[in-house]
Amino acid sequence: MANFLANVFGASPVKPLQQHMDKVCACVSELTPFFKATFAQNWDEVQKLRSSISQLEREADDLKKEIRLQLPKGIMLPVSRRDLLEVLTMQDKIANKAKDISGIILGRRMQFPDVVMENYAAFVSRCIDATLQAQTAINELDELVQTGFRGKEVELVESMILKLDDIEQDTDSLQVDIRYALFEIEKELPPVDVMFLYKVIDGTGEVADLAQRVGSRLQLMLAR
Repeated sequence: MANFLANVFGASPVKPLQQHMDKVCACVSELTPFFKATFAQNWDEVQKLRSSISQLEREADDLKKEIRLQLPKGIMLPVSRRDLLEVLTMQDKIANKAKDISGIILGRRMQFPDVVMENYAAFVSRCIDATLQAQTAINELDELVQTGFRGKEVELVESMILKLDDIEQDTDSLQVDIRYALFEIEKELPPVDVMFLYKVIDGTGEVADLAQRVGSRLQLMLAR
């Protein structure tokens, strides 16, 4: 009977999703020392941090695959299987983006102009804040399930998502400032370097965009 009930109700999918987000946040958080080492042109340290980011991204990817394989397909899941898979995919893209950014920078041994570096640490920090805020919201999923997606818990998570939106708007503002600072001097730089600088700036901003999308997916779950 116990096995029958387990097959019908399935193991809770919430905890693995939260564990995956923990790994994603660990990966993205490495961007702070990574950019610090990049700005200092300390390429040995950049290499070490790139390896750490890649390893954490692989671990997140392994968790993603395991969750997809083991996620119950029965009708008794507390939340939609499709919703969970969409959140999982969006979380995974955050780690992928951190890996992409670090790979470009290390591969080209990029140098950032002073006007770009001026606000970049704050930009990276705020993008990480967005990911951590998305994690905070995802960590409330088990409570949402227990309360049947009703009551004060829903209000709490909605407030977390609103805060996430505010953080993402902060990153947009910082990104606009950094892009403008680069635009002002781009004629003084090799065109290929400029192209990759814009690519990294946009990729960094996408970390926050993807974190916001995790919140948006969670918000859709609240509405159903």
